[in-house]
Amino acid sequence: MSNVRDMLSERFMRLPSHSSLLLALALSLPFAALSSLAQTAAPPGSGDHFKDTSMFKPPAGARVAVVEFEDLECPACSHAAPIVHAAVAHYKIPLVRHDFPLAQHIWSYDAAIWARYLQDKVKPEVADQYRSTVFAAQITINSKDDLLAFTRRFFQQHGLQMPFVADPSGQLANEVKADKALGERMGLQHTPTIVVCSAKQWVQVTDVSQLYQTIEQVMAQAGPVASAPAKTTALAAKKPVAKKTAR
Repeated sequence: MSNVRDMLSERFMRLPSHSSLLLALALSLPFAALSSLAQTAAPPGSGDHFKDTSMFKPPAGARVAVVEFEDLECPACSHAAPIVHAAVAHYKIPLVRHDFPLAQHIWSYDAAIWARYLQDKVKPEVADQYRSTVFAAQITINSKDDLLAFTRRFFQQHGLQMPFVADPSGQLANEVKADKALGERMGLQHTPTIVVCSAKQWVQVTDVSQLYQTIEQVMAQAGPVASAPAKTTALAAKKPVAKKTAR
């Protein structure tokens, strides 16, 4: 690439002024194209470099959504969580949350499993309460035993029967691992990773104090609501059964 540019530069010096201008524009086009593809972040210039951003889109039926990857043992996630939840409630937009337990954290994976148990087996609202209370009590949980004792108290306080084993089939572990694999595929570098997205754009929010204004900006530029799949699609795919004519 450098040799080609050197050759072009030598010819550039010998060209008339109007030709020189055209050549300069042509040389700058590839670099302009690269910069136009750069991600958007709030604050500007603070975002990460992702390998795959295909998951940054709102669910069907939503114009804008917040996508978040979190670790229940992460202090920054604990700080961001109430702000994120208040924001999505204020703007009435969905939160697409993914678990991304970091390898250096002792109990975050187990906490994600218990949160998934409550989400799948009890109620999503109870799972949200569990996550919030884990974040609030984070500094008092120093081991897996501490987490187990905390979780037992949570079940008792909510009148729930705590199972002896949270995930005997491995289904919940597969859900958490699927989220982790998704984050690894996109090149996730830290938690929390928070993205506000529409069908047209996505903005990574690295400073949660700018979350509200970012949501408003994305909502202002968002297109129409993505239509949800019609419920009759599966029925329409079936071929009608021809009635036999009596002879």
